[in-house]
This record gives sequence, structure tokens and C-alpha cells, in this order.
Amino acid sequence: MLDKQFLQHAITLASDNVAAGGRPFGAVVVKNGQIIATGVNQMLERHDPTAHAELLALRQAGEALNSIRLDDCTVYASGQPCPMCLAAIRMSGIKRVVYAYSNQDAEPFGLSTEAIAEALRVSPDQQSGLQFIQLKPKDETQSMLYQTWWQRHHA
Repeated sequence: MLDKQFLQHAITLASDNVAAGGRPFGAVVVKNGQIIATGVNQMLERHDPTAHAELLALRQAGEALNSIRLDDCTVYASGQPCPMCLAAIRMSGIKRVVYAYSNQDAEPFGLSTEAIAEALRVSPDQQSGLQFIQLKPKDETQSMLYQTWWQRHHA
């Protein structure tokens, strides 16, 4: 029963966002049966292609919990998370996502991210429309950068 209530909250956020002139996406992050963060798509308002509902909710959840790890949380989203949001969800440690509308539902309205998901299924250097170049410094600066970080955080 709680899943339906939290999902309905995400859908209501999305609906309110549409009424305010935004895109039809809302997200809720829940921990231990409590909403700890919400977000709506604000790409247009912020002129920010990363201002997706899920990402904004994850940022807010991280601040609320004072952690980048959200292992015991669930994301409820009005729409199927795009590849960028899905990657962030996985990186945060979240293992459960509940969503209402699929990419197939979004396709007729130009809101599906399935084409991006498909493109990401191949290695970056094989993706069409993307030039992907790796340039390593000759002086091993990057290796030293990673070593310094490791020493400071794992000593």
C-alpha cells in the first residue's frame, strides 16, 4: 500500500510541475517509510540538462542524510528513470526503484529516453554522434592524483 502512496506523490509532483509550465516528471526518495526528499524536472527553468526530478531528489536526500550513500532508500518516479538518473541511482547505492510510466508510454510524446539507453549499450568510442578521446598526461599526474586521494581517504 505504501508503494502506491509514494508513487502517487511522485505523480502529483509531476502533475503540479506541468501546471506550473514544467516537464511531467516528479520523484520522491523514501527511507524507513518516510519521505526524505522530492524533486521535479527543472531542466527548462534552470537551463540545466541534468536537472531531472530524480537527480534533484537524490541531491536533496544526500544533503538530508549528510551522505552520498543512500543504500536503504527507495526512489519513486513518475516516469522510468533515464540512463543518467539510473546511473546516479546505482552510484548512490539505492537498490529499489518504483515508477509509473515506461519509456513506451512516453514515446508518443517525445519523452522516451530509450534511444539514449540503446546508444549507451555500446562502448563510448563506438557510439555514433559522440567523439570520445582519452589523452593521458606524460608525467603520470593522474596516477599521482588518484594515489593522493586514496592515501588521504584510506589511511
